[in-house]
Amino acid sequence: MIISDELKKRIRNAEVLGKVCTPKEAASFIKPDMTLGVSGFGLSGYTKVVAKELAARAEAGERLNLTVYSGASTGDDFDGVLTRAGALSCRMPYQSNKDLRNAINEGKIKYVDLPISNMAKWVRSNYLNHIDVALVEAAAIDENGNIIPTFSVGASDTYVACADKVIVELNTKIPACVEGIHDIYIPEPAPYTKPINILKPNDRIGTPYIPCGPSKIVAVVESNIPDKGIIAGEIDAETKKISENLVSFLKNEVKEGRLCNPLPPLQAGVGAVSDAVIKGLVESDYTHLNVFSEIAQGSFLALAYAGKIDSISAAGLAMSTEEMEEFYRHIDHYRDKIILRPMEISNSPEVIRRLGVISINTAIEADLYGNVNSSYVGGTRLMNGVGGSGDYCGNAGVSIFITKSTAKDGKISSIVPMVSHIDHTIKNVQILITEQGVADMRGLDVIERADLIIDKCAHPKFRQALKKYFSKAIVLSEHLVYPYSEEAAMMFHNGEMEV
Repeated sequence: MIISDELKKRIRNAEVLGKVCTPKEAASFIKPDMTLGVSGFGLSGYTKVVAKELAARAEAGERLNLTVYSGASTGDDFDGVLTRAGALSCRMPYQSNKDLRNAINEGKIKYVDLPISNMAKWVRSNYLNHIDVALVEAAAIDENGNIIPTFSVGASDTYVACADKVIVELNTKIPACVEGIHDIYIPEPAPYTKPINILKPNDRIGTPYIPCGPSKIVAVVESNIPDKGIIAGEIDAETKKISENLVSFLKNEVKEGRLCNPLPPLQAGVGAVSDAVIKGLVESDYTHLNVFSEIAQGSFLALAYAGKIDSISAAGLAMSTEEMEEFYRHIDHYRDKIILRPMEISNSPEVIRRLGVISINTAIEADLYGNVNSSYVGGTRLMNGVGGSGDYCGNAGVSIFITKSTAKDGKISSIVPMVSHIDHTIKNVQILITEQGVADMRGLDVIERADLIIDKCAHPKFRQALKKYFSKAIVLSEHLVYPYSEEAAMMFHNGEMEV
């Protein structure tokens, strides 16, 4: 087959260059019932070409029954096409594709949700399936057959290390100068694990490539398909106010001596609300900010363009198509500020705690006690998964959750008597911020928390009903330390306590 000049430049190992093949030939290495470890994190760095061939096989009647492990989200070119073709049997540890989500909620595909820092360790410890094939997007292959990832690392390093075979999709659409921004490090297994020697967000401790070698790579496919990108968060009146409340809280923490200035590193979860809130920091007085996060959304790059960011450390970039094109135009200027790491490093509880990270994650709903649901709508229907919030929430220097005070065009309250599913308990949730205000729950008992959350975070049209609920809950539960009444909660949700 004809190999493009660009591909020849990017594959610097002759043995690997000899393994360039068609997508169909590459897909032939993947057999039914296999477990794939795939690249992709935050809708970036995922493979796009081989999945199309696998989907065609499934649509032709082949029962592939594939188990797929990723870093986090992949795009519709992977999760979407394989789901619609009926090629998947199990998926973990995180997803954000509409069709995949529906298939999981309908019981057609098994899904396992866990804090993502655990994924690589679980694979290496054989808690999960053996990786038959690692399917990884790359920007280049170096002289020794090592893999230069694109704009995410996720768990690709572990999947490559553990897989029997490696298939590389070399994406020539990605600027070649991405090489050098990665920092790949795999910890030793317990009980011989050494400290992860990151004392500052921009410390480098590993290699700029994923160790591999030419013998493990069985196929290389050329791709020129860009990441589809996320939907960027639009700043509306509510997210602007949430951002202002966040800045006001941080300023007061600095004033009271509880935070230093420049601030400790920032982390923010994925999502339109989070993206919009972080963009609001562009107008703040803060400079010399650093990011230590599992995902770096376009909002962090906006801070970099504004000259407010010194460094960004993450497991992957998550940008809209427009933000991606802007980033490509400025990549030479900003690439030195970015470090992409494996997610077990970006999400390491050890490092998060050492750095005193300010963690900012999004809630679907929060209750009067401070519990947060970030993954299941109505307690039963999966949205995306717990993702990195499970790693950051319990280890951050300051653990913040943000949400609009209402959902469904203001018809329902995001502050409820008891969340329908608990991802983060009152033991880990410190600060709750809505457009209404800030509830600092540190050191407060349950009753104090409830009063504060109602007054500071609930929408005014639901406050009286929430107060009535809690008063009734105290009476019906005989004023227990943790007063809760299912009967009173049902009255609230049914609108029987509205004023």
